[in-house]
Amino acid sequence: MNIPQTSFPRVIIIGGGFAGLAAARALENQELQVVLIDKHNYHTFQPLLYQVATGGLEPDSIAFPLRKRFNDVENFYFRLAKVTNINTDKNIVETTIGNLEYDELIIATGSTTNFFGNTNIQKYAMEMKSVPQALNIRSLVLENFEEALLVTDLEKRRALMNFVIVGGGPTGVELAGALAEMKKGILPKDYPDLDIRLMKINLIQSSGELLKGMSNSASKKSEDFLIKLGVDVWKNLRVLDYDGETVKTDGEDHFKAQTVIWAAGVKGETVSGLQQECLVERADRFKVDEYSKVIGYDNVYAIGDVACMQTKDYERGHPMMAQPAIQQGSLVGKNILAKLKGKKQKPFKYNDKGSMATIGRNKAVVDLPKWKFQGVFAWFVWMFVHLFSLIGFRNKVIVFMNWVYNYIRFDRETRLIIRPYKNKNKYSFKAQEDGNY
Repeated sequence: MNIPQTSFPRVIIIGGGFAGLAAARALENQELQVVLIDKHNYHTFQPLLYQVATGGLEPDSIAFPLRKRFNDVENFYFRLAKVTNINTDKNIVETTIGNLEYDELIIATGSTTNFFGNTNIQKYAMEMKSVPQALNIRSLVLENFEEALLVTDLEKRRALMNFVIVGGGPTGVELAGALAEMKKGILPKDYPDLDIRLMKINLIQSSGELLKGMSNSASKKSEDFLIKLGVDVWKNLRVLDYDGETVKTDGEDHFKAQTVIWAAGVKGETVSGLQQECLVERADRFKVDEYSKVIGYDNVYAIGDVACMQTKDYERGHPMMAQPAIQQGSLVGKNILAKLKGKKQKPFKYNDKGSMATIGRNKAVVDLPKWKFQGVFAWFVWMFVHLFSLIGFRNKVIVFMNWVYNYIRFDRETRLIIRPYKNKNKYSFKAQEDGNY
């Protein structure tokens, strides 16, 4: 890897997401060597991926180069690679570009889509966990409308203009709202010779409420917002299968749709090499103690979505969201420094700062620890929090200007098919992994 030898302890961080970045920040400019390894050379602000998928933002406005963040940090090194295995006996991380020894290891690989073992859904449905996947959705949506102009079969046209989103969490709710706004104000102008009334947006939730984990008022209000936007909300309905043409459920309702977006679950993106006993079944998360150490290891930590810290208040681990990841990453960095200096480490205690979701223009729901509100003010709060959380002044400015322009003009300029997704030879999907053709 061409990492220089050093007399200082070496800390390897796997993953440049919210957790990994927070850990690296806590360790910068200390008497140790920090090596960050990621398969991408940028950090992705995942809460705004749905806006890339629906043409509201360009991908470079929610991504930030990892090297740029640590340009002035002398003890920091970045390597673009994929970690293939961890040899805990020899304290070695094995990657696609070579191996590297560590003194302390932080696993912050995040999460990936959980299809719960359904191979058909995994093959034909769309997922949205990365920038390439969001661009795939953007291309597919626009390509379907281009194709709908050409077909004469009404049922085929309906299927091309029928969108099914599985999962009523923040991702599904925000994506459904964004598509509904496209239907209302943008697509009729782009496709005047197409009956946009045929476009259907279906949000399917297996339980009886949306935004599970938020307050009842937020759940109810978000559903009201979506219905007013024209979204068909289906609750207590479970998707069983999808063959690229028909969505089969456990009820009487089935859907003919050429676009299914799976937002129904996530699981940890684990790395091989650790004992199987460390993993939580089905969730694929590493069991960690109150100091984020993987159970059974003294110098291996797991933080963020890939970690499961079971406590009295969080029996299944902390929510797989940005705030727990950032807080865990920051504390792990400080605890490693304390450990190396022979000082006492601090146990992790999650500070729940609240949760929020936007459903569209002037529509959002916000749950703070002592205050819950919805509507226009919640929408402005949502925008401020997300702008503030973006990395890089340029990204903040670009996103803000895009939002102002979109609000004034009721437009989304980035509805471009830069990289076609659909197989040109068929009307069916071409299975792709993470945007690679």
